[in-house]
Amino acid sequence: MRNRFLDERTARDIDTMVAKILRGLGSPEPPLILDHVRALQKLDRHYYSSVDDGPLREFVSRAYIGTKQVFSRPTLILDVVRKRSLKALYLPDRRRVLIDSSQPKLNWRWSETHEIIHDGIPWHQETMFGDTEYTLSPDCHEQIEAEANYGAGRLLFFQEKFREFVSGSEPTFELIKAATKRYGNTMTSTLWRLVEVLDIPALGIVGAHPRGNTDPNRAAPQCRYFIRSRTFIERFANVTEDAACEVLRAHASSRRGGPIANDEVILVDDRGEQQIFHLESFYNGHEALTIFVLKRSVLVRMPVSGIGNQINVPSRLRR
Repeated sequence: MRNRFLDERTARDIDTMVAKILRGLGSPEPPLILDHVRALQKLDRHYYSSVDDGPLREFVSRAYIGTKQVFSRPTLILDVVRKRSLKALYLPDRRRVLIDSSQPKLNWRWSETHEIIHDGIPWHQETMFGDTEYTLSPDCHEQIEAEANYGAGRLLFFQEKFREFVSGSEPTFELIKAATKRYGNTMTSTLWRLVEVLDIPALGIVGAHPRGNTDPNRAAPQCRYFIRSRTFIERFANVTEDAACEVLRAHASSRRGGPIANDEVILVDDRGEQQIFHLESFYNGHEALTIFVLKRSVLVRMPVSGIGNQINVPSRLRR
């Protein structure tokens, strides 16, 4: 999945809502306490299990939006949950956030905040239950999910406070670890926010170990998240997930925990010019978290012919 930037007006409207929540909490310091957010928003939280759908059936069978029942068949939302692998959902009629307890507990925080944002965005109320086969186009679904992700990130990372926290520091895993501790969120969500706030070309990848899956019972995708800064999108539109993962694989070690890559690599921009990026990757035992950050240009220009939409994979560069 690729990150998606919102248009300026939509982002501003969501920021206004997030700022109102933070003011209502008394402008607290990080980390955000979700119990306080739910109390402020008058929301309830319950848990269900995608493995045992009994409690979910009970919740959904009584779900209404206004005076209209959400689904004529209560089993329809169960199909949606399974089809989309939903980790959480929100029932507006009961002001209730439902969290899938079968997912790793570290992910509950993000899932809950994502649904809190759905609750706060007025234009999501009639669309958030939509299934692409019945009501929403795939693009519309992706848009509302991108809006909820944006709002969750802005709330959990306290809007511009996060930019101020990382400003002036090298965007490395040491900074990601420090921000993870400060804001109380996962390293994955912190990596995502860091890449998006950088004003320089930067790329983040979250996926399987680049040197092979360490758990034969867990088929993790090579590139689950492909996160790009705005300037990376503008200057490196030719960079694909597969090609970036090949660069990572060429420079990664086979270690089964901790840092697995720390090197300089070359990516070719849309003008055919070589650019040197600092590549750093960390394996947490489940997934590899990787960041590419632009360092400087190479003086020799690459011929555009023969490059196409691929990245030039160079020999290893040492500082």
